[in-house]
Amino acid sequence: MNDSIVNIISNKRSVLIVEDEEIIRTTLSEFLIGAGYEVRTAGSVQEAISVAQEKDFHVAICDVQLPDGDGIELLSKLQQTNIEIFVLVITAYATVENAVEAFKAGAFDYLVKPVIFDDLHNKLERLFKFRNLFHENQLLHRELSRRDGFEQIIGSSTALADVQSMIRKVSATNSNVLLRGETGTGKELFARAIHSSGPNHQEKFLAVNCGTKPVELLESQLFGTSESTLTGVNNNHSGIFINAGNGTVFLDEVANLPLGTQSKLLRAIEYQEVMPLGSSDTVKVNARIIASTTHDLIRKVADGEFQEDLFYRLDGVKLQIPALRERIDDIPELVEYFVAKHANVMGKRVAGANSETVRLLMSADWKGNIRQLDNAIERAVLMCDTNIIQPQDLPPDLLGLGQSLPGTDDLRTALRHYERLHISRVLKQWPDKREAAKRLRLGLSSLYRKIEELNIDF
Repeated sequence: MNDSIVNIISNKRSVLIVEDEEIIRTTLSEFLIGAGYEVRTAGSVQEAISVAQEKDFHVAICDVQLPDGDGIELLSKLQQTNIEIFVLVITAYATVENAVEAFKAGAFDYLVKPVIFDDLHNKLERLFKFRNLFHENQLLHRELSRRDGFEQIIGSSTALADVQSMIRKVSATNSNVLLRGETGTGKELFARAIHSSGPNHQEKFLAVNCGTKPVELLESQLFGTSESTLTGVNNNHSGIFINAGNGTVFLDEVANLPLGTQSKLLRAIEYQEVMPLGSSDTVKVNARIIASTTHDLIRKVADGEFQEDLFYRLDGVKLQIPALRERIDDIPELVEYFVAKHANVMGKRVAGANSETVRLLMSADWKGNIRQLDNAIERAVLMCDTNIIQPQDLPPDLLGLGQSLPGTDDLRTALRHYERLHISRVLKQWPDKREAAKRLRLGLSSLYRKIEELNIDF
């Protein structure tokens, strides 16, 4: 059995009890501790949120009536803090309405006061059996679908591994996701990975750029149109939200949405319905939303350029996509991937890049991130006259850091120029000389000699 599955099953079961009546809270806690559970307690919504932020619990048992809020609302907040938590709701009245409300909010089951220990024990046993099967299924599913979801996310750096770990957690649900990152970091690629690893991976993934069209055409693309209300639109058009079905809608650069369109998007999220242009009837939609932005949406909200309610709807799960400078160690793998891709398209026998070229690429200032690297390798493959990319095949202004390439064809002079740039960059990033020498794979004395030979200021 997969080691991750074994870990899930063998971990000590942890339960958070949220109950304002001390005698019930204490009695439940003593019973569960005696049954071998790890237990923490809280007497209010705020205390529960605070405790849940300190530790990821397997299960929360929440009273519906709490002194500072509602247990059903707390359920949603706990699931935002830990998307893998399962919730049992405690209610004083067992009615169909209460049960439906709890289940709609995402509760696994409910208990009726006074809580009967045998009933609690049986429900927890059933919950953990379901939980183990659920996670085993998710892990096996991700293992099978990994190639579809992650095959183009290249690299093995710590920064990338952290994001991929978060994607695996996020993918287990249909929660909306907000991707933050600089331009060119591959946010759509990560969005596709979330979709491909998710429960509805067989459904459509549809993407739209939110800032490239006139408002009318953008809203027609998003929400559809029922008649010839737009120039060039001569028939019914269902729109992306309707066409996506149970799949995923990727909203690229969501910060660029006009305020009026933001209101319609908010309604699509809150009420799961859209109104096509030219229609007076709404249409139900059920697509997951993954949005991306290069902007600080909180500042946009403060400046009145982005609706606060929409921000919080999109910001439930947030992933920060690392810039290429934060995953420099991935560049050799990325170069290999892009060389193979472009050589195949161009029909050229280019096998890779020599070590000096790779080192130079690792020293560049990648303001355009992965997209800029992809373009640089495409150009290098085009310019390459042999089967190995050389430094002179790279874009002339790529490695300058504000400086142009040396005005010479002599390779030794050019390499000396690049060597100076690379060592300067590493020293700037790692001022400690021992650490810098380690990163450069040089002895400390060799580094000091290079600094003197190349006249490097630090």
